[in-house]
Amino acid sequence: MSIAEERAVPGLAGTPGRGLPLGPDSLVWKYFADHRMALLGPRAAVLQNMLPSLGQGVEDHSVWFAETMARLQRSIPPIFNTVYGADGVAAGHEVRDFHKPIKGKLPDGEPYSALNPSTYYWAHATFIEHTITATDRFIRRLSEAEKEQLFDESITWFARYGVSSTGTPQTWPEFKDYWQHALDERLIAHRTAAYGVGYATKGWPRPKKIHPLVWAIVKRPVNAVSASITIGGLPPEAREILGLGWDDRRERRYQRFAALSRGLAPLYARLPGALRMHPIARRAFSRAGRRA
Repeated sequence: MSIAEERAVPGLAGTPGRGLPLGPDSLVWKYFADHRMALLGPRAAVLQNMLPSLGQGVEDHSVWFAETMARLQRSIPPIFNTVYGADGVAAGHEVRDFHKPIKGKLPDGEPYSALNPSTYYWAHATFIEHTITATDRFIRRLSEAEKEQLFDESITWFARYGVSSTGTPQTWPEFKDYWQHALDERLIAHRTAAYGVGYATKGWPRPKKIHPLVWAIVKRPVNAVSASITIGGLPPEAREILGLGWDDRRERRYQRFAALSRGLAPLYARLPGALRMHPIARRAFSRAGRRA
């Protein structure tokens, strides 16, 4: 199914037709693959793994512990192709089908499946929330109308996976309530999430390609920046669940960094596209005859 055909089908994958188109004029296209998303740290990945069913699926079926970076490198391109690909629906179905074998039982014996709409949507929710939060914090302040637009575009994005949208939020106010309820009631300190923030508290090991003397000089500032980005990027509720310390002094420093990033946005916009966006997004803008 082409993107044009997708737009013409109301209620795709069970959505009630609220979704806004994805394309060069959409805010999701503009921001999701912007490299400044990384300034929010691993927020989306950590929050995903704090949902018991999703964290257990990662532990049972993934190489998360042995090959964390390799898993991320494999996971990100198919999701970018769902948003930016010439056939986003086909890419989304590929992502969905990859998750079909991921099922099992939680420690209490309750079954879980990655394709359970509640579980699958949580992973998607963390991506759109990450995009909204990182944009508002590090790129430019978003109006409520723009946040609502990003959410409405995310409905079209989710529909491309071909997973039921039953029970998922369909308006921006519903999403905000859904998100807060998850932070308050659904998330736990799953060990995959704790592992994901472990380097923020214990420090990074020396990379093999860096000389021990060089690492001895740079490891302290590297670890300090990593801790600030990782812990500061999480919601306060998640920090509390994971037992991550944070105080007003660190928060003020973090907010000054965020304000500096927003202030540098006009200069950032003048950089070549290769320095600003993921290549999959750049190719999508090029297909549309637009500058990334």
